[in-house]
Amino acid sequence: MQQAGSRGQPIGCGFRGRRTVGASSGGAAGAEVRVRHVAETLDPQSFAHSPAWTANYEATQDLPAATGDDIVWADAVIFGSPTRFGSPAAQLRAFLYSSGTPRAGCGRRGKLADQVSAAFTSANTLHGGQETTLLALYITLMHFGGIIVPPGYTDPMKFVDGNPYGVSLVATHDNIEDIDKATADALDHLARRVVTTAGRLTAS
Repeated sequence: MQQAGSRGQPIGCGFRGRRTVGASSGGAAGAEVRVRHVAETLDPQSFAHSPAWTANYEATQDLPAATGDDIVWADAVIFGSPTRFGSPAAQLRAFLYSSGTPRAGCGRRGKLADQVSAAFTSANTLHGGQETTLLALYITLMHFGGIIVPPGYTDPMKFVDGNPYGVSLVATHDNIEDIDKATADALDHLARRVVTTAGRLTAS
């Protein structure tokens, strides 16, 4: 069982969000995990006014960036993206949509059909577009023939987290690195659910 986790720029649930997904997936059903970020598409000078964006860029620029090969390799993918005007970040959209990327070509050639996917997101405000971001991302994955595995209300802890579509966080300067327990639990539940579902499909 192989899983990739991919996160869009500029800032999302921070490194801990990705680590939580990765650790949960690795512990569930013995999944082999790749954690990747989506490459920045903007000139660093264009976001120099944002300390958080700049810090994220500097922390990730030397880490492996997601490629089409990572996505094809995986039986399941959990995407993470900050909310940007109610939609996934432009960097993740470019990765998914651009005809110049292997990812888009793989989608058109049917290589991603039947792949299990889910997502998490963050925004600076409670009603800042978390749900629309997840749904917009899922619509794209549906065009690839992907199998969306939302958490729903399949565990009592989801009534604390409150998002049946994925996992969402109200991100502030205080919790970019340290997410709260409810979000960590929701990420853990999502990762285990995705890995378990993908394992059943690959075994059948």
